[in-house]
Amino acid sequence: MRPNLRYVRVVTLTLLSVLGFGMAYPENNQVSTNTKLRLHLGEKAQALPQKNQVSEIERLNEEAIKQSQQGQSQQALQTLEKALAISREYGDRSWEAVTFNNIGRVYQSQIKYPKALQSYQQAIAINKELGDLVQLGKTYSNVGYLFDIQNKPELAILFYKGCVINREKARLNPLTLAAPQPNAYSITVSQTYRILSERLLKQKRIPEAQRTMDLLKVEELEEYLQNVPGNQRTAKGIDIVAEEKPIKQKLDKTLDNAVVLGKELTKLRKIPPQERSSQQKQRIEQLVLNQQQLLDEFNKFLDSPQVKAQIEQISRTARRQNLDLESLNQIRDNLARLPQKSVLIYPLILKDSLELVLVTPDSPPIHRTVAVKSENLHQTIENFREALINPSENVKAPASQLYNWLIKPIEKDLQLSGTQTLIYAPDDQLRYIPLTALYDGKQWLVQRFSVNHITSASLTNLNAPKQSNLRALAGAFTKGNYEIKVGNRQVAFAGLPFATREVESLAAAVPETKKLLDDDFTPTVAVPQMDDYTIVHLATHAAFVVGKPEDSFILFGNGDRVNFRNVSTWSLPNVDLVVLSACETGLGGKLGNGDEILGFGYQMQQTGARAAIASLWSVDDGGTQALMSAFYNILSSKKLTKTEALRQAQISLISGYSVKNGNAPARRVSNFSHPYYWAPFILIGNGL
Repeated sequence: MRPNLRYVRVVTLTLLSVLGFGMAYPENNQVSTNTKLRLHLGEKAQALPQKNQVSEIERLNEEAIKQSQQGQSQQALQTLEKALAISREYGDRSWEAVTFNNIGRVYQSQIKYPKALQSYQQAIAINKELGDLVQLGKTYSNVGYLFDIQNKPELAILFYKGCVINREKARLNPLTLAAPQPNAYSITVSQTYRILSERLLKQKRIPEAQRTMDLLKVEELEEYLQNVPGNQRTAKGIDIVAEEKPIKQKLDKTLDNAVVLGKELTKLRKIPPQERSSQQKQRIEQLVLNQQQLLDEFNKFLDSPQVKAQIEQISRTARRQNLDLESLNQIRDNLARLPQKSVLIYPLILKDSLELVLVTPDSPPIHRTVAVKSENLHQTIENFREALINPSENVKAPASQLYNWLIKPIEKDLQLSGTQTLIYAPDDQLRYIPLTALYDGKQWLVQRFSVNHITSASLTNLNAPKQSNLRALAGAFTKGNYEIKVGNRQVAFAGLPFATREVESLAAAVPETKKLLDDDFTPTVAVPQMDDYTIVHLATHAAFVVGKPEDSFILFGNGDRVNFRNVSTWSLPNVDLVVLSACETGLGGKLGNGDEILGFGYQMQQTGARAAIASLWSVDDGGTQALMSAFYNILSSKKLTKTEALRQAQISLISGYSVKNGNAPARRVSNFSHPYYWAPFILIGNGL
């Protein structure tokens, strides 16, 4: 089967970055061929303005990619040699590296793997010389993929790690990640992280896989939102285990030597060809040959018995490495300090399996594989959602199936660890369904566990204490109608009749509550006041729309909207909880990969708020009012975490009885036992 080009591109880039190869040429005689071509194009190239020169190199690369995709490999190589000559004449090292990457891709498609590796090595050396961490990382991915398709998983893993290491360093300056990227890579960066996770899991290297899966969430946020900054936790990247270090050290030494030669070569090439002395011309050719020899030496090293033995050692022992990873220890320490016994669950959806990684406070990470094809899992997710949003539907069949896939494989592990709270980092379309509504054949999962969603452990402070005094700002859209364009269609949003009662219930539970209704509930009035309160409750419509962050929004009472991109501009460092009680995902029935939900959680974190509660579908107004009333009564009267208060409120709707408040007896409430009413509400962030 022909690999997905985006997938191939990202993986190839990752491998190149890790090994840091030096420069090589696509053909054995390419030195003389390219020299002749440069001399032939010299005068024409010199006459081109700088902007036109870059445009021409880009055009030639795009033309070559099309030629390669049409099976015209030789024509593609000739086109790329022209681009290479122009980039060298102008000293445009960045585009020279891009062109070498594309030459590698063409050779890769021809199954000429040694030549592909040589070309990728050249790109790595140039990117290293330029200090371009983004392109260096992506080129490592290209190399990783190259080894992957040759069934050399240990080398593939090493180069994929190179992508992660350089990418996470670059994330400290997120603007570098947002720059437009040329089409020179086999797969996207997030695909590289996903593939690396898969390869590590197959080799039972669970701590490394957990780390990569966590960083995958951060990269997915970057692809969705852009300009997502890293921190000291993300910048650590992923460790190189002891058995990998000799190969990495040899690579670094080769790369450093190639960079020294490359700098001298760059300096000489800045001299116009017609002005170069015979000694300078000879030196250029000598430098090129020296670089080639360095790379050839490294390639021979990779094929040596020494490295083959080292690789066998990696496959035998690496699974026992990294149990003292600093990032893993930090997660486990954070879990241990939570008031309820908590574990962290990472699912990873692959083509033919669902991978589950469980992190507990007092044991190595646990890995379980579930044999289910992604299309079957996605279909069950869709069936589950359809049953959830219709209270007349029997939801237990898909709920049981998903329980068997997501929870049953780790059920004994949860029992042994005495788990009370599941901290959940869902993957892909699993973000569209509530874990609480899974069914074990006797009861709903929420009747056994609290569930706390997070974006990424690397981005979440699980232990920040909540504010001691509850003060609430409650805004509500209760009447009127607004027509709003959502995607390609107009959608009518009507006022929420029960929102007034919802706000009144909040005010009864939290006396220090300020109410803003309808025309008084505007962004200009509400947003500046939010940080004066510990709870911000918005009883209004919000839409999580597949697409760009600008497509998703919160609707205010006067008809104004704030899109999710702009939410992060709010400053809410004193806010413990933001509640959106009438959200809707999958508007129009279209499900993506859940990036909009992941992005919402992250944007709320960026405001400084510790946590957010949102709903996964548009809920019955009366059911919402009943659940929110129960939630705030519990939160104000009991010393419970936000996660546990939400759980008990949901259980009260399942049982049909309100929560006792003080000396008042529990009373029978309306029939809201179907998950449609109680399950859509998820808490994202710090659950304390």
